[in-house]
Amino acid sequence: MEAVILILTLLFVAFMALGVYAGVKAVRAAKRGVDRTITQARRSVEDTALRAKSYGQPGVPGELAQLRLTLRTSMRATQDALNAGVAEDASLAESLGLFERLSAHGRELDDDLKRLEREPDRATVATLLPDLKERTERITHSAESLRWAARDRARQFADDDLAALNAQIDLEAGALRHWTSEEPVSQGGAAGHSWSGPAKEDAPPSLTPPDPRLRTDYPWQKSAKPETTN
Repeated sequence: MEAVILILTLLFVAFMALGVYAGVKAVRAAKRGVDRTITQARRSVEDTALRAKSYGQPGVPGELAQLRLTLRTSMRATQDALNAGVAEDASLAESLGLFERLSAHGRELDDDLKRLEREPDRATVATLLPDLKERTERITHSAESLRWAARDRARQFADDDLAALNAQIDLEAGALRHWTSEEPVSQGGAAGHSWSGPAKEDAPPSLTPPDPRLRTDYPWQKSAKPETTN
């Protein structure tokens, strides 16, 4: 009896621990979702504000806002492209590591641009604009090189896969048309004497054409409408 009570107690403790663990994971997942939503909303607000400054404020403030907007847009697009591609192509992990190093320079530049937006000495900031533009172009050029290289690699893999698939389909199509070479032999055999009785009238199953109305495996195919009798 004591052993049964001990086993039940252990099971109860195990279920409680499992429930607590599942609850903690659910809370953490919900927190990550909320943090992600807040981050995306903050980015959208910041991008909208920068876009408004770049078009609405002439001179140094507008140029600084345009540089920040260009930098953030390029870096975010490259990050999204690499993160999406590394799940299917592990070789992009090295490219993602290089991008992380590039991101450190991008964040440093963005902080400098943001700090200069609050600088009251516009004349001094104006003298710094050529260097800031050059830094922005160097970082965005590297980010774009990584992004387009990853896209070209993915497209090349897709083209190679399509070429291999086309070759396999051509082979299968030729195999499905094998009766065109066997038909003269069959006709020659039928013209001579047959000692095994009359030939069967049923066509071989392999030559029976499939009903295309019964194949609705793909979304671009329409289901066959039932036939109605009047």
